[in-house]
Amino acid sequence: MNPEDVVQRQLVAYNAKDLESFLAQYADDVREYRPPASEPFLEGKAALRTYYGGQRFVLNGLHAEVVQRMVVGNKVADHERIAGIRDTPVEGIALYEVTDGLIRNVWFYSDE
Repeated sequence: MNPEDVVQRQLVAYNAKDLESFLAQYADDVREYRPPASEPFLEGKAALRTYYGGQRFVLNGLHAEVVQRMVVGNKVADHERIAGIRDTPVEGIALYEVTDGLIRNVWFYSDE
C-alpha cells in the first residue's frame, strides 16, 4: 500500500471528523510525538480515539490544509495549516511513518 494514500485517507477523515475512518489508518500501537518532547504525546489507538474524538473533532471550524507534501520511502511529510484550533491557523509539519499500510509513528512540529 502506498504510504501517501494512507496519509491522504487520514487527512480526508480528519477534515470530515470521521473518527472511525481516521482511526482505521493507524496501527494499534501508534505513537504521536510533539517535539521537542522525546516521550510520546499519545500512545495507542485508544488514546488517539480519546484525544481526537473528545478534543479535536468537537471543534466546529476544524480543517487541515496541506500546503506542501513530500514522500520519501515510507515517510510522508506534510506542511499543514490547521484552522479551528485557535484564533489563527496553526502552521505545522507532520511527519508520518507508514508500516504495513498503517501509520505507526507521527511527529508533529508546530509554530506554537
